[in-house]
Amino acid sequence: MQYWISKALAVSVVVSLTGCGVFTDEAHHKRNYRANQPVKAPEGLAQPAQDPTYKMDVAQYDNNPEAKNYRPPAQVITIAQGSWVEEGDKDARVYFDKNDGIVDLDEFIWDSIHAVLNEKNTSAIKEDKLLGSVETDWYTIIKPEDGWFWESETEVSQQRFLFTIEEKSHQRTASLNAKLVDYKSDSQPLTPLLQQQLEVRALNQVVAEFDYRYRQLEVEMRKKQGVISLEMGFDDKGNAALVTEQDYFAVFERFSGFLERLSFTIVEIDQDRGLITADYKKPESSVWDSIWGEELAELPIEDGQYQILVSRTKEGGTSLTWMDSAGTILEPGTMNDLQQALENALRQRGINI
Repeated sequence: MQYWISKALAVSVVVSLTGCGVFTDEAHHKRNYRANQPVKAPEGLAQPAQDPTYKMDVAQYDNNPEAKNYRPPAQVITIAQGSWVEEGDKDARVYFDKNDGIVDLDEFIWDSIHAVLNEKNTSAIKEDKLLGSVETDWYTIIKPEDGWFWESETEVSQQRFLFTIEEKSHQRTASLNAKLVDYKSDSQPLTPLLQQQLEVRALNQVVAEFDYRYRQLEVEMRKKQGVISLEMGFDDKGNAALVTEQDYFAVFERFSGFLERLSFTIVEIDQDRGLITADYKKPESSVWDSIWGEELAELPIEDGQYQILVSRTKEGGTSLTWMDSAGTILEPGTMNDLQQALENALRQRGINI
């Protein structure tokens, strides 16, 4: 009995996995179609009258089970900030505007192309920076087909491309064009539609890399912005303090949130006195923090309670005077070390206070 159950279970699993392959698919059998035969009146009745103006030819059904490609032409995806296309352009071309932080737009695009080639385990066989052209070696755009339990490693085709960068005279805009220069495949012939799809897909990969690299650049710029405004100085009473040119209200509103991200616990905020009281405890690092890049900065102060007095300076900026739980102002040397640690924390997290 148990043997019968196991055999039945095995059969049911095979049927489930193979799906419709177990049964004959006769959807394309010619007996299911009558489109290639005109309408005939029954015997004894006249054929219905038909206005020749609206007469249509009898349809001819092509009973070919082979699938055909009815995909529309591929489109350039302008996901990168400052990227755009010209309406009606038939070529695989995209335009990039020079975003903030990009020193050399031509070089930025050039680096994006080489990053894609490196990811595809290929390289340029010919390049000319003066002409702005990069001719690639062979690599594969179309991915292998995926199966249920395995992946076919057979490459459908390989291609070589010519990328051309043209920078406008004002150097604020540049175009990138992708052109298929060579193609080889044992199973898929090259058609005009396939060529257009391959060129656009190759171009879109560079656009995506451009977008990724610029997002990284934006993060770096935000990190630097937070550091510039925080410096060593003195408050109006001559005490060592951290000084920023930013507005008092803006600093007071945001600084407590910044402290919480550096292992402080806010105890009290006295807006009338401009005083923030917070407890500090050195962070405990873990393997996961290092993996995800979330290691917390350790400040050069002991665990305990601190008071930060936020005051206006004579120059119109804001000073941050640090005191211990007894109200004693921290030594200038400690303040200098603290300033450097906070500067590093601002860099790592891209915070602008």
